[in-house]
Amino acid sequence: MDDVCTVMAHLLLHCRGVQPVGRRLPLPLGRHGLLRGLRHPPFLWDCRLDCYLLGVGPRSAKDRERFPPNNVLLTLAGAGLLWMGWAGFNGGDPYTANIDASMAILNTNICAATSLLVWTWLDVLFFKKPSVVGAVQGMITGLVCITPGAGLVQGWAAIIMGILSGSVPWFTMMVVHKRWSLLQKIDDTLGVFHTHAVAGYLGGILTGLFAEPELCALFLPVTNSRGGVYGRSGRVQIAKQLAGGAFIIGWNIVVTSIICVVIGLVMPLRMPDEQLLIGDDAVHGEEAYALWGDGELYDSTKHEAYTDDTSLHPRLAATSGATQIV
Repeated sequence: MDDVCTVMAHLLLHCRGVQPVGRRLPLPLGRHGLLRGLRHPPFLWDCRLDCYLLGVGPRSAKDRERFPPNNVLLTLAGAGLLWMGWAGFNGGDPYTANIDASMAILNTNICAATSLLVWTWLDVLFFKKPSVVGAVQGMITGLVCITPGAGLVQGWAAIIMGILSGSVPWFTMMVVHKRWSLLQKIDDTLGVFHTHAVAGYLGGILTGLFAEPELCALFLPVTNSRGGVYGRSGRVQIAKQLAGGAFIIGWNIVVTSIICVVIGLVMPLRMPDEQLLIGDDAVHGEEAYALWGDGELYDSTKHEAYTDDTSLHPRLAATSGATQIV
């Protein structure tokens, strides 16, 4: 991942990134810019795409039939921590307590809350009931979408971004994913493509549209920086955002593909089906959970012990002289 993100970090932090600093807004739109919305998500989803293209394949059919969250309460707790932390790093981008930082925190909450409500409303409208996991997905898409322009857009623009981030990724996940055969073949367990890649790219484009000149002047080192709705030099900014996003996605696909090929030369990229059946934790001699008979899949004679009590393992008990109670 460092090989991928190093280049994006250079584009994000270096004033002379892809495009030299001039009278127009650089491609990254500063630290709040496009790269903030697209730096990690494409890497995560490109790995899934590489797994498909390189023949790694999806999980077993049994595991893909139904995989509800292990603990919805922990999901909610994690979502709350994520939301709080997201406001922190968006607001901390200017490295000082100023108007830009305040706007970033405010817009982060506005967009995330709006996106959460829109996603939940769509669930109720089409599925006749709300979903806790759906609400969390909507929150995440809102946070991802607002990140590129958190301190560069006005509150009304953050609301529009929240509406779009709650509806566009919902549509790609619930409709496009089920109709596009390629997306069905790629085992995207957590919906990263929709909640991060789609939402991040959407946020980058909308930042190029709604970046407010006065807020840009407070934060960016480039004069006359503005979004497309403010005319003048901002009219070409959306095209620059599209070009920047295309470069990032292309860079990630190429580099992660090379990384996967190199790893495949050293070790298999896919576990054997027998190990997939019991889980990678059991393969390493541990079990995260052993509920409702799941622990019976664990073979201590093959996968070794995960406790010092040899009486619990037939093979170890036999060699140590311990008596096994059946």
